[in-house]
Amino acid sequence: MNAPEPFEPFLLLDGDKKITITKDTKVPNAAHFVVNKEDHTLGNLLREQLLKDPQVIFAGYKVSHPLEHKFVLRVQTTSDYSPQEAFTHAITDLISEVSLLEERFKAAVRDKQEGIE
Repeated sequence: MNAPEPFEPFLLLDGDKKITITKDTKVPNAAHFVVNKEDHTLGNLLREQLLKDPQVIFAGYKVSHPLEHKFVLRVQTTSDYSPQEAFTHAITDLISEVSLLEERFKAAVRDKQEGIE
């Protein structure tokens, strides 16, 4: 049968890298980040977070094909800020936001349960 294995969309195999960085040779201070085993969810989150950074000139992503489980994120920054720094800061900021969201959600559930009892 031609069906892919059920684990293929999300499990990294031996030798696979999660993120591959390639410097853009045509545009100054730009890089391409290929993120394996992820889709539009993370691609759009990273793009939005990168665009909040005033030193990021451009951030965009594409999924080359629906059956390939990866996306390419292109980032261009100002001359005194590298795309790798912007990417790292965006990921750190997203982790902080998700942690805050989790705390608020747990507090709201706790408050709701206390109100019911």
